[in-house]
Amino acid sequence: MGDQVRHSEEALARLACERLSHRDARILIGGLGMGFTLGAALSSLSPAAEVVVAELVPEIVKWARGPLAHLFRGHLVDPRLTLEMADVHDVIFRQGAEFDAILLDVDNGPDGMIHLPNERLYCNWGLRAAHKALRASGVLAIWSAYTDDDFVDRLGNAGFDVEEVSIPALAGEEHVIHTIWLASKGG
Repeated sequence: MGDQVRHSEEALARLACERLSHRDARILIGGLGMGFTLGAALSSLSPAAEVVVAELVPEIVKWARGPLAHLFRGHLVDPRLTLEMADVHDVIFRQGAEFDAILLDVDNGPDGMIHLPNERLYCNWGLRAAHKALRASGVLAIWSAYTDDDFVDRLGNAGFDVEEVSIPALAGEEHVIHTIWLASKGG
């Protein structure tokens, strides 16, 4: 995590919200990070929206309220936000068609490179659970530091229509590209 490379994290939320049929959506964000995805989601949604952030690491919330508060610019007290201290996997698995969008930026890509248990989000049954947790026409948006054709196939096999978007890591610079998958659930 770093505060200079935020462009693709913000694009994750912005692109997902642009594909929603309404701005008073209920969305789930996996991981608080440095708040860039959260901030972009809040600025893209209406005052009637609800944003649930599932954060697994209590220290990240402490940093967000302490030394990194300047990056969060009041987002943690936004009335649309519910901050849930939980694994996003667990939140997804206990839901039944309750989210308009699920945004995942919980590892370097669609595997457990940094944290092995993250693989359960991106495996076949994990993607089917995300599909089930989305309302009709919902969007599963996933950030990655790289492309992965096999993952695109897994998304399709889980019932999603998939769009892959390449985004510069830094606005205006094309030397480092990140990938965002926008996986739509049919209506």
